[in-house]
Amino acid sequence: MNQIIAMSPLDAVWLIQESAETPMHVASLQVFEKPADAPSTYLRDLVARWRTGPRFAAPFNYRLRGGIGLPRWQVLADDQIDIDYHLRHTALPAPGGERELGAVVSRLHSTRLHRRYPLWECHLIEGLHGDHWALYTKVHHSLMDGMAALRIASRCLSTSPEDREMLPIWSIGTDGPDQSRVRHSGRAPVAKSPSEPSASPRAIGATREVAGSLARTAVRSLTGHGAAPFRNPTTAFNTRLSTPRRVATQQYELDRLRSVAEMTGASRNDVFLATCGAAMRRYLLEQDQLPERSLTALIPAAVRRSGAGSGNSITFMFTPLGTDVADPLDRLAAIAAASGQSKRELPRVGPRAMGAYTGLLMAPSLAQTLLPLGGRTPAPANLVLSNVPGMPQPRYLDGSSLKAFYPVSVLLHGQALNITAVGGASTFDIGFTGGRDSVPHLQRIAVYCGEGLCELEDAIAARR
Repeated sequence: MNQIIAMSPLDAVWLIQESAETPMHVASLQVFEKPADAPSTYLRDLVARWRTGPRFAAPFNYRLRGGIGLPRWQVLADDQIDIDYHLRHTALPAPGGERELGAVVSRLHSTRLHRRYPLWECHLIEGLHGDHWALYTKVHHSLMDGMAALRIASRCLSTSPEDREMLPIWSIGTDGPDQSRVRHSGRAPVAKSPSEPSASPRAIGATREVAGSLARTAVRSLTGHGAAPFRNPTTAFNTRLSTPRRVATQQYELDRLRSVAEMTGASRNDVFLATCGAAMRRYLLEQDQLPERSLTALIPAAVRRSGAGSGNSITFMFTPLGTDVADPLDRLAAIAAASGQSKRELPRVGPRAMGAYTGLLMAPSLAQTLLPLGGRTPAPANLVLSNVPGMPQPRYLDGSSLKAFYPVSVLLHGQALNITAVGGASTFDIGFTGGRDSVPHLQRIAVYCGEGLCELEDAIAARR
């Protein structure tokens, strides 16, 4: 009999929120370059090998099982999983450029994962220009958050270009072999036992921390001083969604963001937020829709301990994007000050207390989604921005070098734009996900982010 695994309330939320217009899967688009000695059958051989006698590691062998109370996961045996359903081989039409790749990924990202099967798909895409090819992998958010997905991807990709016969992501998961060749410093200490009395001094201190953070957020919401949920202006991004999605990408040299951060005293994440703020400002100005108040971003923050498994382990912060500030350096300074305050006000507590904090903080947003009021009433934030630490070394898959790692994320009614970035060994890769009808000309926002970075560099040069 198949093992049954309990699902946490935070994981279950992603299933509860899902609809045809709001599929709840996270995805990655990885672009590779074939090794110099690759035969003409390289990709066909790779797919054939991955389809032969597959082994499925957690959580890729989890199938949803309903019942009374929270949903649960049923762990399937290898022979109960149809690899031909999960692994798809796709080719781009000529000329196989970024436009053709974006169109295919936009279509793939628009459709829900079928709950009859384990909630993931992997699409190998050939026909890219030159000797390039791509992997688009999507996994339901109830199975893992972006940090967990990136950690599993890191275990799949080797730091050696000589490795061959490598296993696919579904054979690695959280408990399969680590193919990275990266030495890990070890696991973090195990969290304290749930059986410890809740009235202990540590529990009382955690309760105070959580209550204090929530109280400060409530005060900001009521007074309008600082970023807080539901204190943002309404924009075209804060409408109801239809099913189709658009996906766009941008890639910058990581040293460019490092240089701006060092010269201004800001963090790299602040620089990323400032470039997005510049893009939002220009995009809305062109449409004569720029509000007087700054747009607010909802920013996921990882609280996962080292060595943790899959599932979701995140909380959220709210930060203004300075769209009401014309000068790029003044905008960056305002964002740095606001994001620093948001980080300082996060409660310093263990995973259980942080889960309670996140649940209480986002309860109004969840209620808005379930009623459903998303896109019909004021949104908690204008858009979602996330910056996920990537892999600091060059990586390879069966000799193919990883050239880009673009995250592709979820959208909700009332929040039709998500911008997520991953910093790699030398590049900063950004994935833009938008509702096709809610965010027309998504590619312009991607281009304007790059121009926002140029504006910061030019402003620094001018002031020096």
